[in-house]
Amino acid sequence: MLDVKLIEYFFTAASIQRWNDYPRMIELVELDKQAHKFIIAYFIAKLEDSVDYRALIEAGIFEFLRRVVVTDIRPDVFHKALMQKKDEINSWVIKNLKDSIKDIDNGNFLKRFEEYLLNDKLYKKERFILKAASYLATKWEFSIIYQTSSFLSDIDKTKVAVEEEIEDYYELIGVRKIALGKKLAHLIDISGRLRFQKRWAQTPRIPNTSVLGHMLIVAFLGYFYSLEIEACSKRVENNFFCALFHDLPEALTRDIISPVKYSVSGLDDIISEYEIRKIEDEILPLVPNSFKEEFKYILGIFDGKKDEFANKIKHEGIIKEVKETKDYNEDRFHTIDGKALKACDRVAAFIEATLSISYGVKSKELISGKKEIVKRLRQNHTINGVNFYKLATDIEEYFKE
Repeated sequence: MLDVKLIEYFFTAASIQRWNDYPRMIELVELDKQAHKFIIAYFIAKLEDSVDYRALIEAGIFEFLRRVVVTDIRPDVFHKALMQKKDEINSWVIKNLKDSIKDIDNGNFLKRFEEYLLNDKLYKKERFILKAASYLATKWEFSIIYQTSSFLSDIDKTKVAVEEEIEDYYELIGVRKIALGKKLAHLIDISGRLRFQKRWAQTPRIPNTSVLGHMLIVAFLGYFYSLEIEACSKRVENNFFCALFHDLPEALTRDIISPVKYSVSGLDDIISEYEIRKIEDEILPLVPNSFKEEFKYILGIFDGKKDEFANKIKHEGIIKEVKETKDYNEDRFHTIDGKALKACDRVAAFIEATLSISYGVKSKELISGKKEIVKRLRQNHTINGVNFYKLATDIEEYFKE
């Protein structure tokens, strides 16, 4: 499904430090910022007309890949360099990524990537939404930085510059709502807090990824799975955003590790009921009515239960759980490949453990966790022709070298 080198690029963002010339009360990394950016972009886009969500997702991935290749340039310098040396930088990015992405979507992904970098007018509205979302994610981070940097002589100058930039995006309804501290701003806060929660919290691990960053990795895997099965546009969109938001309730409930969740009889049902109540009380009231039902569907709430990893369709307003999704590859079905997204979630966890072990930081929890994930992937190794078990074994071999 994917070249492992590309997956390694995804995780490079977990080691790219942000604001590292300022004192920080917590670690701020590029992967978390990018995840928050995608979440904010979703909410902004849902309040706009005529947004191509597949283009929004793909443009965001293109920008993410360019950023992780050019890792050593500070963001403000990077953007200035792009203005003066855009062609040279873009050529360098393609050169570094070409071997890893040339086979995706029969070479069409690479062609679209090159076209995106060369043509600034392509995906114009989607680019603008992503730029606004990137700014708001940066502004959210700066609120943290400002708390520990008030003694610096130039911090207020930076604060003014950050706050003034918001005017560039006021034409977007979502940006105005967030700037005014409306409900949408609280939803952005809830999402951002997931960067404070660490994955595999009970064991040391490198890189020490957050729940927020993990959500984006799963969304990326879900997107490339969707390309592999030649999914229709709505299916691509739903798979990406379902994966992106799959752990959102953990901002309210905190992460409960799988060995505990599934080993204690009945505990998973109790947790699910509690998550639904918290979502209905603290998340859904913040979501605009215009897309609240759609967001519930993305979160996996239907028929009085919550299951984001169920195969399901939504046709003529009725949600139906289905065993197989291959016969519903049309936009009108609003298909979500829940079983495949669960496999993506497991693969992401497998990579998290494998990376740390390859760096020499391992524990009984990481080793046993890997074994359990491999066991589950082997049991249902192929979904819609995509072999997730082989992907895991390819990852294992790559990091053994």
